Amino acid sequence: MNKKGIIVVVSGFSGAGKGTLMKELLKKYDNYALSVSATTRAPRPGEVHGEHYFFVSDEEFEKLIAEDGLIEHAGYCGHYYGTPKAFVEEKLNAGKDVILEIEIQGALQIKKKYPNALLLFVTPPSIEELEKRLVGRGTESSEVIHGRMMRAKEEGQGIDEYDNIVINDDLSTCVDEMHGIIQAAHFTPARNAEFIEKIQEQLSQLK
Repeated sequence: MNKKGIIVVVSGFSGAGKGTLMKELLKKYDNYALSVSATTRAPRPGEVHGEHYFFVSDEEFEKLIAEDGLIEHAGYCGHYYGTPKAFVEEKLNAGKDVILEIEIQGALQIKKKYPNALLLFVTPPSIEELEKRLVGRGTESSEVIHGRMMRAKEEGQGIDEYDNIVINDDLSTCVDEMHGIIQAAHFTPARNAEFIEKIQEQLSQLK
């Protein structure tokens, strides 16, 4: 069977708990690597280069784009964000499943380039619960929360482009469900073409 890791793209509404989910998944299981994005924005207090982001200049980022050194990239609030190809390939070849936490736009770019990537969409059990979580953070104004809800309305139109939905109701259960979905994906025929070809070749020798 294929021992190489697979690309796992995780998207979801703001407030769905993606960050917490990823943190718990990596803490509980050791066969994952969280992709580190490159960005042209300045580091925030406490952020470490190579751990939270690869902080690069506009010129360095544009060079990466020109050299096809990014799996996906997008502009957001006046800055570039993207996923460096070299980092992802290194982890995949080491047998790690690489998790990319990105927006729908980037997720669909990846699906075009890497048809065998696994796309997961994280959502709370209801939109009422989503709003409750955003309000419960206590860190954003009602205008910002309204903006995030309107953004969720847009994002909701793209959910059916994903391979699986992950309903984040109980965190512990959700972590195990996500792990199960990813591990099952390793055994799909599309991700084991070489193995299938070998079996079919052996079968063709039978008289």
